[in-house]
Amino acid sequence: MSEPTGVIHDIGYQRYTGPRLGRRHVFGALYLHGLRTSFGLGRSAKAKIFPWLVVGVVAITAAGLTAVRTQLGQVVMTYAQFADSMSWLVIFFVAVAAPELVSRDLHSGVLPLYFSRPLPRGDYALAKLAALVTALWLLLGGPQLVMFLGAAFTVDDGVRGVWNELLDLLPGLLYAGLWAVVFASIGLLVASLTGKRAFAAGGIVAVFLMTTPIVGFLMIVPSRTVNELALIASPSTLVGGTGAWALGDLLVPEGSGGPPIGGFGPLYAAVTVALVATAVLLLLLRYRKVATR
Repeated sequence: MSEPTGVIHDIGYQRYTGPRLGRRHVFGALYLHGLRTSFGLGRSAKAKIFPWLVVGVVAITAAGLTAVRTQLGQVVMTYAQFADSMSWLVIFFVAVAAPELVSRDLHSGVLPLYFSRPLPRGDYALAKLAALVTALWLLLGGPQLVMFLGAAFTVDDGVRGVWNELLDLLPGLLYAGLWAVVFASIGLLVASLTGKRAFAAGGIVAVFLMTTPIVGFLMIVPSRTVNELALIASPSTLVGGTGAWALGDLLVPEGSGGPPIGGFGPLYAAVTVALVATAVLLLLLRYRKVATR
């Protein structure tokens, strides 16, 4: 009988004995990775082109407005109006960032690796959502800080003037947060439905842009009530209507003929909250049912 010829080699593998950081740290790492991914950081140069092109456009616009104010002393638009005017870029930013955050993971089949760790499925979805919300808020809120710094050094009333400028800035940042939450929750939900990034991007753009003609149709219906409720039909106009009611003159100067929402402002706010809550709930349900094999 021949003797065994197999040999067991000790190649140095050892059992891990270090600290196990747990669920909170996994969530934080996933959030930071998602935030970096939104701006193409840590990825190829091609992946950085569009996000930073959008950042550049928004930053240049803010710098131009700041220059006009410092040189001429004229306020071209308030902080809230700036967020409103740049919102169309948010649609395309979401259409690129959201598929990168979730569709890529679905396509590559790495979800079993995520869920094999102490990371509940809900935490995965919420970490991705928090990353996209933060990215969008930075996109709209960061330039507002640039505008504020420019204004703070040019006000004539000293500390009182800076304080008043800060009181104008805070609603603008909150309004940017409203845009970020609404667009991120809807965009991420749409992107989570497919592993094909092109389909996800097209679906996101369709949801935001193809609902706009519905608003236009409702605006020409010969009914004042229907006209005042028309902006609810599209996420973009819904946020604008909510902002017009909540911010008043900071967004819609008196006599400028703002969104025709009549006395339905509280309803616009309620629908906005319901829309975000529904989108987040559906997102959580999506990852509760998503296949991992």
